[in-house]
Amino acid sequence: MTMTDATYHIVHETNYQYAAPVRLSHQVLRLTPRSLPWQTCTSHFINILPGPTNLINLYTDSFGNALQSFSLDQDHASLDVYAESWVEISSRLLPTATPAWERVAETLSYHAGRSLSADRLEASRFLFESSHVRIKREFARYAAECFTPGLSLLQGVEALMKRIFNEFTFDPEATTVSTPVTDVFVSKRGVCQDYAHFMLSCLRSLGLSARYVSGYLLTQPPPGQPRLIGADASHAWVSVYCPGQDGEPDCWIDADPTNGIFPDTSHITLGWGRDFLDISPLRGVLIGGGQQTMQVAVTVMPSQEVPGLPFAR
Repeated sequence: MTMTDATYHIVHETNYQYAAPVRLSHQVLRLTPRSLPWQTCTSHFINILPGPTNLINLYTDSFGNALQSFSLDQDHASLDVYAESWVEISSRLLPTATPAWERVAETLSYHAGRSLSADRLEASRFLFESSHVRIKREFARYAAECFTPGLSLLQGVEALMKRIFNEFTFDPEATTVSTPVTDVFVSKRGVCQDYAHFMLSCLRSLGLSARYVSGYLLTQPPPGQPRLIGADASHAWVSVYCPGQDGEPDCWIDADPTNGIFPDTSHITLGWGRDFLDISPLRGVLIGGGQQTMQVAVTVMPSQEVPGLPFAR
C-alpha cells in the first residue's frame, strides 16, 4: 500500500417505525461495497431485527452490485438494519489523455450493422432516459457551454462538474426523492442525489454514457471537534464512460458535482446503476404498516480513529 491509501470502518444503520403492524415484508439490500481495482471490501456484516425468516446470501444484480434479500412473515412494528464494513481504498489516477467528447459520443451512437465490444455494449446501458434522468434540449444547451467543440472528454466533464458545483446550492429542504430533475434545474437547489441526476441528464443529452454511483464520503469535523457518530450520510456522484485510445483500455471517469472534485481516496463506492432507483440501499414491499418513518445514521471513520483499535486494520 502507498502513502495515499486509506482504510475505513463504515457503519450504516437504518430504522423504520410503523404506525400499524407489518404482516409481511420482502426487502432487498444494497449495502455491500463493491470490489474494484482501487477498492477492496475486507470485511462485511449485516444484522437485521427482527430476525428474518428467509435470508438469501449475497448475489449480484444486472449491474454487478452485491445484493442480499430477506423476508419477514411475523408481525413487527419496527425494522432495524445494521451494516458494518471495512474497506481499503487506493488512490486512482485520471486518464492522461482522453478523446474529444464529440468522438466519444459518435463512438456510442447507433450505426446499423456496427458491432460493439463488451465494454461499449455495457456503456450503452447508460445512454438513455431512466426514472430520474431526462434527455432534453435544455439540458444539452446547458452542458454545451462546458463541452465546447474539440474539447477533450475529461476537460468537458470537469467543466460541467464545476459549473454545477458553482451554480447550484446544497439545500436538504428543497427536494424530496421524487422531485423531477426538471424542477431541480429551475431551482438549482437540492442534495447530492439531485446534483447527480442533473449532471447525468446533461451528459446523456449530449449522447455520452454516464451512470449513477452510490456510496459514502469521508467528511471532516470542524477543527478541534470530535467526529460525530452517525452524522454522515450516503453520497452520490456520476461516472462517465471513456473509450480507450492508443492501445489504452476503456475506463470510467468519476466526478462529484456536489463537491466539485474528482473522487479519490475519500469516496467509497457501494454500487452503480442508471439512477437512484437502481441502487437504493434498502428497498422492498410490505403488507400493513400504515404510516412509516425512517431514520438513517452513517458513520465513516478512518481506521486509526476507531475506538479500541491500536493500529490500522
